[in-house]
Amino acid sequence: MARPRTIDREKVLACAEQLVQRNGAKALTLDAVAREAGITKGGLQYCFGSKDDLIAALIDRWILVFDTQVEHCRGAEAEDPTNLARAYARACSQIDDATRARMVGMLVTLLQSPRHLARVRAWYTRWLEAGQGHTVEARQIRTMIFAAEGAFFLRSLGFVDMQDAEWSSVFEDIQKLTLPVEAGAA
Repeated sequence: MARPRTIDREKVLACAEQLVQRNGAKALTLDAVAREAGITKGGLQYCFGSKDDLIAALIDRWILVFDTQVEHCRGAEAEDPTNLARAYARACSQIDDATRARMVGMLVTLLQSPRHLARVRAWYTRWLEAGQGHTVEARQIRTMIFAAEGAFFLRSLGFVDMQDAEWSSVFEDIQKLTLPVEAGAA
């Protein structure tokens, strides 16, 4: 009978995120993650396989957490493209400092791997599908998502320093970018 897994994958992923946040993407090695998590390198490899598989698990985790936050922000609103874009902007506005730091670490990590970059590009493509086309609504949705992402990255990378009240007002304005489409407007 196989020995039960005793390694907590979520704990290991949290340790890997902390390592990248504290020391940068170059610090993300199997040895360093194993040390950070208090497990053996062999245990880490048994659990994740390779560094590439560990990065894939980190990306999947970040995507799941963000998509779950979007669903939470959408609440009982209908799942139409406009409401999803508004929920996307609300989710971007609610990301805390620790999450912003993890996201920046993820981006730096992605620069090392075209395969993982392709995974994130596919995720963004899925979110931007509603903004494809030339209708007023599609253009508004696309603009809302780009504005939310731009604000998020400017603050996360430290290019702008904004108090929370101003930050909230920016995202209130972003959500107003999608206005009801009048009949015949396209």
